Amino acid sequence: MASVAIEDIRKNYGPTSVLRGVSLLIADGEFLTLLGPSGCGKSTLLRILAGLEVQDAGSVLIDRRAVDGLRPKQRDVAMVFQSYALYPHMTVASNMALPLRMRGLSAFQRLPLVGRLLPGTARISAAIDVEVMRTATSLGIGHLLARKPGQLSGGQRQRVAVGRAMVRHPAVFLMDEPLSNLDAELRVQMRAEIKDLHRRLGGTFVYVTHDQAEAMTLSDRVALMVDGELLQVAAPQDIYADPDDRRVAEFIGSPRINMLDGMVRERGVIDVAGSTLAMELDVIAGAHLTVGIRSEAFHFVDHGGPDVLTGSVRMIEHMGSDLLVHLDLAGVDHPVIARLLAERAPYIAIGETLHVGVRPDRVLVFSRDGRRLRRDAGHGRASIAPIREIAR
Repeated sequence: MASVAIEDIRKNYGPTSVLRGVSLLIADGEFLTLLGPSGCGKSTLLRILAGLEVQDAGSVLIDRRAVDGLRPKQRDVAMVFQSYALYPHMTVASNMALPLRMRGLSAFQRLPLVGRLLPGTARISAAIDVEVMRTATSLGIGHLLARKPGQLSGGQRQRVAVGRAMVRHPAVFLMDEPLSNLDAELRVQMRAEIKDLHRRLGGTFVYVTHDQAEAMTLSDRVALMVDGELLQVAAPQDIYADPDDRRVAEFIGSPRINMLDGMVRERGVIDVAGSTLAMELDVIAGAHLTVGIRSEAFHFVDHGGPDVLTGSVRMIEHMGSDLLVHLDLAGVDHPVIARLLAERAPYIAIGETLHVGVRPDRVLVFSRDGRRLRRDAGHGRASIAPIREIAR
């Protein structure tokens, strides 16, 4: 296995800047997910790692060795594509054996008839067959080796694509949205299998997705990209609870974080939606801010007051043990969503006035340009935090 270093990678397509100086360090054996909306540059970055695209500037190092001038097969990486990229006329066994045959057999040894008679061909082919069977068995597809891709389900084809990567024992596994063509139930199953695969192999995985559920459940760390920039790299729980940038907070989480306009009334007090929140900030009175409150930061209260928002119930979504209550607040042009305990469901009606308390320690505050204002542990105050581009 190997570490991966991405140093100031830039890529343009004509006047369009796709990657804007991306730098990232991926540890040996780490599972890192490149997460972001469509068009943010994450797949382009993965293809540059694989050698399928050439960057305009910057460098890629695998196991501390620069690989910028190397062809894909020389980089010791294996890629699993969104479309699986299986040859439809070949059996599962032949698809999985192909990379080993290309690497282990000469062009003459790969000839259909003559190649079998050349010295060494039978021995190498037998070793390839053993490796293919071992890998297929570990993935639970040993009984499918004689079938062709058209005879397989989506999940089975995905396992074949993963197996074709595994047989090479690469230094780095690259996966480009490998689950996007599967239905919801199968995606959940395959997530668990990929996580288990990483645990068993101990390899370095770089995984691309726009699905935050995949990123949060699979990854050791998540690298969030937007518009060709790397906004934050952190463990899943940290990127959710402690985002550095408003765009990170808005992308991560379901339902979407509530963003409300606020103004500093005085030291430690912010005016928000007709109420006040206690938040110690190193910001002058009168400053305009954006307050982010996730749905689970709310709780039922019986009356208004500090750290309480009051609104009219627009809609209720029953989620089993929880409710998602949509509230219309005075001066706010979009509903605020609160996740509340379902035990109160029979007592809530559309149109009634509801009070919800806010846990101040769960409130996120951002400057108007989107930078996070974070409480300083030493002084008990919040200050502007720089955007971290590389997390080690």
